[in-house]
Amino acid sequence: MRMPVAQEEQARADIYGLIARLLLAPPDDALLDSLAGADAIVSTDTEQPLDRAWDQLSLTARLLPFELVRDEYNDLFISTGVPRVNPYGSLYLAGFLHEKPLAALRADLAKLGLARRGGAVETEDHLGVLCETMRRLIVDRHSVSAQKQFFDAHLATWHGKCLAHLRQAEGAQFYARVADLAAAFFEIEQQAFDVAEDDAAD
Repeated sequence: MRMPVAQEEQARADIYGLIARLLLAPPDDALLDSLAGADAIVSTDTEQPLDRAWDQLSLTARLLPFELVRDEYNDLFISTGVPRVNPYGSLYLAGFLHEKPLAALRADLAKLGLARRGGAVETEDHLGVLCETMRRLIVDRHSVSAQKQFFDAHLATWHGKCLAHLRQAEGAQFYARVADLAAAFFEIEQQAFDVAEDDAAD
């Protein structure tokens, strides 16, 4: 019988999963209602960036109707020309889509026993797909070292610039708050990975 993932690890996986879901498609009514009614995150006695980002996302979900959020997603990420935001690692790392960073990512995914799902629309270097991959690494109990290696190689080097573009994009309201949440969470992840690496070196 497979043991459940520890509560803290499941919480990490859930946040990665939420960010992935919101970046890959607009939230439906049920998800938007869930975010609007979500409890606050209380990580410490002192409010942290992740707490504030979560509260602001929840507030924005309460204020904006589903149709407006859906249209915002389409305006930002979907276009007959060049979308306002193109959240692909190859574009940020190499300047073009489908470049060497994507090939390197696919090689690493193969080593981890992961592959693109049949019928998937987005390539593996889409920020949402990468968040879903991190979720899988956690729930499938890959080592912290393997998680850190994947994060450092395929997320850490470009997510900041991408999220800044999303936050500043024309018309971004709900998705500016998604960018804030992702940025705050990724910062915590980076710090935790660095601490784990230091502990392993001692």
